[in-house]
Amino acid sequence: MKLNMNKAMKLMGQLHSRHLLTFECRCTQSNLDWLEEKGLITRTPAIERKASGFICLRCGVSKKQYFALSLCEMCQKECVYCRSCIMMGKATECSSLYEWIGPQTKETFQVELTWQGELSKGQKVASEKMIEAIKNKSDLLVWAVCGAGKTEVLFHGIEYALKKGMSVCIATPRTDVVLELEPRIRKVFQGVNIAVLYGGSPQRFQIAPLMIATTHQLMRYKNAFDVLIVDEVDAFPFSIDERLQFAVHKAMSKSGIKIYLSATPSKRMKRDVSRGRLEAVKIPHRFHQQPLPVPSFQWIGHWKKKLKKNQLPFTVVKWLQQHITKRRRVLLFVPSISTMKKVMTILRELHVNVEGVSADDQDRKKKVRRFRNDTYDVLVTTTILERGVTIQNVQVGVLGAESTIFTESALIQISGRAGRHPDYSDGDVLFFHFGLTRSMKQAKNHIVQMNGTAAQEFS
Repeated sequence: MKLNMNKAMKLMGQLHSRHLLTFECRCTQSNLDWLEEKGLITRTPAIERKASGFICLRCGVSKKQYFALSLCEMCQKECVYCRSCIMMGKATECSSLYEWIGPQTKETFQVELTWQGELSKGQKVASEKMIEAIKNKSDLLVWAVCGAGKTEVLFHGIEYALKKGMSVCIATPRTDVVLELEPRIRKVFQGVNIAVLYGGSPQRFQIAPLMIATTHQLMRYKNAFDVLIVDEVDAFPFSIDERLQFAVHKAMSKSGIKIYLSATPSKRMKRDVSRGRLEAVKIPHRFHQQPLPVPSFQWIGHWKKKLKKNQLPFTVVKWLQQHITKRRRVLLFVPSISTMKKVMTILRELHVNVEGVSADDQDRKKKVRRFRNDTYDVLVTTTILERGVTIQNVQVGVLGAESTIFTESALIQISGRAGRHPDYSDGDVLFFHFGLTRSMKQAKNHIVQMNGTAAQEFS
């Protein structure tokens, strides 16, 4: 089958910068064969057999436990497939990944940053460092406290890159954060084609000059982005998932750079900064220049026994009622979904206007919006809301702060939900516990140190 170049260029629009299985290409096999014959695409096995086992070339895993045999619809035989990235579509030993290697085209458009706000001193320094990193093609860590205004720091750097014809992607581990970022980015880059990618997104196979994506979606791209901004680089699952880190490196263009954003960079990243392997810029204060709320600790005894008796510790109830009386909303973090449901039941019996959200709640976006609009006094949540959510005048409590799920990073992020608005910068943060942990102490020390650094800057 022969295709003219116009048809080939249309197919390029479907394949450009992507690393896709056959069914994802939205082309017939004969079209793919023709494009490969003409040297416009390259084909690689989705799973490569090695002497030591297998490696999935889409997600990068090579551990034996991620590979299994099943009857394959394509080859009609028992075929090895990758269990690690099966949620992206089944990658088998007999299947191929296709990549466009033909002529490259750049979308032409007018870039106009419509944002009229002003950057704080720290934000301005970080913004200039980002532009400098893009110019010099060097990676950069923006180490900024929760509420420093990291999104605004990105605007001028993104504008610079787009005007230079570079492709830009903002990648973040969680869909919730993607959905929070989308309207803000669209508002300030109104003339730019923007694609938003997450599981179930209708745009998840698209390519655009500016993209906002979950890190999982980067598995579908190869040599795609000149500037890849990795937001919340410390967040679960990105921080512990080698597949997602592989996907970031694979999605980068050969001369591309990474901009890392984090309030709590890993020990490894801090070590790279101290040894000069990674450039970094620190923003130790929030955009409104007020200090971060420092968490307090409150011992509440064996609170799990209380829950089994359909009771909450008196200290927790009293604290909630004090804020409700003063018309202050409260985010109450708990270590599990079962705890969330139990706490909600108890508070409703106490006539508290309460709702709950967790990772498996399909209505959580709607519930958070209602909480913002004062529909509920208390929102009980798992760690799903530890980052990426801003609510005016909210107080923060952590029930069972000694639980292992509340790491130092998580507790810093949770504390960072309070005091974000300039009119309500002195939010209350209280860790209710049955025993102090190192994570609790380290989180508090981190916040105190950042406040100290910020105070020195303004002294």
